[in-house]
Amino acid sequence: MTTATREHMTCKELVELVTDYLEGRLPEQQRSKFEDHLTWCPPCVTYIEQIKSVGRLAGRLREHDVPAPVKDALLEAFRHWKTHNC
Repeated sequence: MTTATREHMTCKELVELVTDYLEGRLPEQQRSKFEDHLTWCPPCVTYIEQIKSVGRLAGRLREHDVPAPVKDALLEAFRHWKTHNC
């Protein structure tokens, strides 16, 4: 990989850092590369907007808003997520 190629963040790297970016926890150099990536990658801009929307909508949910069967299914799905995480 050339130095010029390495200067840019990949889409995969961006996805891995999105939470830290949105929570303002990225160091200046990574934040700069992250934001630079967004200037030339429309699919990642769309992804970031989708993540922000999910956060806004999920933040408004209360436990009583989620039907019991859905809550049970979600709890089951995430119960062992670390053992199945790639």
